[in-house]
Amino acid sequence: MFPRTSVDMGAPLPQPLEELLGYPYYGTGPVIGVCGALALWWRRRCPVPVTGITLVFGLISSAVTVSAMVALFTVAALRPVRTTVWVAAAAALPVPLAWLLNEAPRTGLSVMGTLLIAWTLVALSVGWGLFVRSRRMLVASLTERARRAEEEAARRASEAQLRAREDIAREMHDVLAHRLSLLSVHAGALEFNRSPDPADIGRAAGVIRDNAHQALQDLRMVIGVLRTPAGGSAAGDDRAEGPAEAPQPVLADLERLARESRTAGMRLRLDVRVEDPDAVPDLVGRTVYRIVQEALTNARKHAPGADVRVEVNGEPGSGLDIIVRNPVPAQPTPAGSGIPGSGQGLIGLAERASLAGGQLRHGPTGRDYLVQAWLPWSA
Repeated sequence: MFPRTSVDMGAPLPQPLEELLGYPYYGTGPVIGVCGALALWWRRRCPVPVTGITLVFGLISSAVTVSAMVALFTVAALRPVRTTVWVAAAAALPVPLAWLLNEAPRTGLSVMGTLLIAWTLVALSVGWGLFVRSRRMLVASLTERARRAEEEAARRASEAQLRAREDIAREMHDVLAHRLSLLSVHAGALEFNRSPDPADIGRAAGVIRDNAHQALQDLRMVIGVLRTPAGGSAAGDDRAEGPAEAPQPVLADLERLARESRTAGMRLRLDVRVEDPDAVPDLVGRTVYRIVQEALTNARKHAPGADVRVEVNGEPGSGLDIIVRNPVPAQPTPAGSGIPGSGQGLIGLAERASLAGGQLRHGPTGRDYLVQAWLPWSA
């Protein structure tokens, strides 16, 4: 197989092989070389058989030396390492026989020198093939990692958009449902007020106007927050001022929320037992406010006129407990306060509590309907 020091492709085969075959094979070197080259046409589909063919041809003529090297390279580049090792070993074994048949009678090289050259050619062919194979695997691995990274980025972007939509839906619901329920209560009271006193009508209309104005301000606040780019507004952008800077509610705002509910006619008892409300983290305080706000809105919808009790207590390290309790009406009130329910409020509350690291449960307990939540408050 490997190698012939003679470069004369048309030289006759060595005398010992001629004597063995019984007749001379003048001019067969180029023919064998062409056959070895043609066999390379199938090297990608069947690299191991093609390598075997070129090795057999190498016993007869060194004209297929290049073809055999290409075949060995292909095996190393396309087949597993274990297969490559076996083929390389098989390529190295026929070298002594090829030397005896083709080179020993014609050259002055020693056996060791010829073997060294032949095995060097085998090692170079296999080594280059392994290098190409490892590089191809590396490129494929990097391509796969890039594809997975792109898919992961797309998935995270999709999840971020979904979370953003859910946050917007919760914020819009929590901000507007309370105000609109108050508007509905006052409008209903004005509708059924048969008093001809213009002062009473004026006061009711004023309350409706104030709540409508506050609802509009709340809506502008939410829209302003949504329009404000991440990282703050750009310099000179006056549109980000005003509603976008409105403060978010915190625990201390529960008193204001209770006054608004009492003004709307709700019989509400608020009991906040927190030593320092201002020390409550903003996220926790805002979540407490939204939970109480939505619970009062539901009580106003489904149990109008019922006594509602709100309890908030806790301390750093143990967390905050929120309990909102109202009696369940003896008779169902489908119309309630005239405000249709969407069923999303309590779902949003559970999501808010979960995002803050807490938990929430709700449902009837005996004669009362209970909304109970716990939120963490680190020491």
